[in-house]
Amino acid sequence: MSAERFAAALREQRAMKLTGGIYHLTQVQLAFNTNRIEGSRLSEDQTRFIYETRTVTGDAPVDDVIETVNHFRAFDAMIDHVGQPITADTLKEYHRLLRSGTSDAEKEWFAVGDWKRVKNEVGGMATSPPEDVGADIDALLAEAPAQMTFEDVTDFHVRFEQIHPFQDGNGRVGRLVMFEQTLASGIMPFVVLDAEKHYYYRGLSEYDSEPGFLRETFRHFQDAYYARYASFVPRAPAPEPLRAAPSTRRPADPHTGPITGGPAASGGPDIS
Repeated sequence: MSAERFAAALREQRAMKLTGGIYHLTQVQLAFNTNRIEGSRLSEDQTRFIYETRTVTGDAPVDDVIETVNHFRAFDAMIDHVGQPITADTLKEYHRLLRSGTSDAEKEWFAVGDWKRVKNEVGGMATSPPEDVGADIDALLAEAPAQMTFEDVTDFHVRFEQIHPFQDGNGRVGRLVMFEQTLASGIMPFVVLDAEKHYYYRGLSEYDSEPGFLRETFRHFQDAYYARYASFVPRAPAPEPLRAAPSTRRPADPHTGPITGGPAASGGPDIS
């Protein structure tokens, strides 16, 4: 089954607000895993309850709940945006949706929906200083082809994370954009799984010297996504069987035999 059919099913079910299908299940799986990678303590069941009932049970830190609800909204915005160019404003809007209402948003130095103001690092690696972020993102976006390959999507994600344009929330924005880019380019989408995030982190840190490791990790996640959701994607209708074109020959006259042309073909001999 093609990646295009997965993309179509996600967009159609989003428009229909269908429950229990690939759109619904991806919302829950992606929000749970991407937030869990960043330290959320919510379980997948709690994430599902928030999506389905807008309630939560058990120990649930307020920020974790807010970030989960925010991710559902950002995912919808992303699905609605598929096929349109990703710009700096797109990235800022995703960040605004993901980080609004959190405790970080109340901090004066934390820019919600805008580039970082304070220098930061990721995994012990230097990132773009605040004064260079705008130019670095512009260059990244300008170099991204309109129709991306799997390798292009992976390269873009790594470079985005190396720039680390926001004060926090870069991983969540980056993984959301990566999902969008796969849908827009006919590539099988995937969810980076928290249970295997050590492979993801290793792939990011070693990408410049060994890009194959992260690419194979993402292909593994693609296989897992396909296996989990293929049965929820409607199959293309089977083509109708070819039918012979109707004959233009007149049926044979049982008294005179088949018509072969000449005067008989125009209704009999000329008797005028």
